Amino acid sequence: MPRRTLKAILWDNDGVLVDTEHLYFEATRATLERRGFAFTMQQYQELFLRQGIGTRYVAARHGWSEEQFARFRRERGNAYSALLQKGVRPIEGVADVLARLHGRYVMGIVTSSQREHFDLIHASTGLRQYFEFVLTAGEYPHLKPHPAPYLTGLARTGVAPEECMVIEDSERGLAAAIAADLRCVVVPSRLTAGAEFRGAYRVLRDIRELPGIL
Repeated sequence: MPRRTLKAILWDNDGVLVDTEHLYFEATRATLERRGFAFTMQQYQELFLRQGIGTRYVAARHGWSEEQFARFRRERGNAYSALLQKGVRPIEGVADVLARLHGRYVMGIVTSSQREHFDLIHASTGLRQYFEFVLTAGEYPHLKPHPAPYLTGLARTGVAPEECMVIEDSERGLAAAIAADLRCVVVPSRLTAGAEFRGAYRVLRDIRELPGIL
């Protein structure tokens, strides 16, 4: 994308800015295990990071009522919060890249995380200073891979689709960006490495490569 046309960058959070996906998996696995259900990393990668159908699929498969599903989500949320409170560090190189891009582009975070979890994650990362806005779950009508999160983010930037780029790490996030008609750079995380990222504008090995392609 020519530099003169790029005005805004929308960033995913988990797996792109911070290495938290393994913590969310652990909270999900432990909460399901207490109910007698085994849940593997491979299932997490397929249901959450690839298809984006997550625990709704698990709930339907096991015939949970809405009350049972809500109770599971509360327990999983509490377990995840406890893990996050131990501290989260930015992915290596992210802070330097954000500092280089800050002021050159309008930048926002578009995440499927709940606001309370997002705030816990970034309590001490120092990354919030680089972003004009943050959109979390509940601030748009549908989750990724639906385009709604990135369409909402695009509207916040005030730029045209061709002037905006998305940074993602998962197939689910890439699908959301493509559906929103936005170019997407993918930087695979340790949980998404080896996945297929068809339609990505670029696939990078390291976030520190990003400034060089803008």
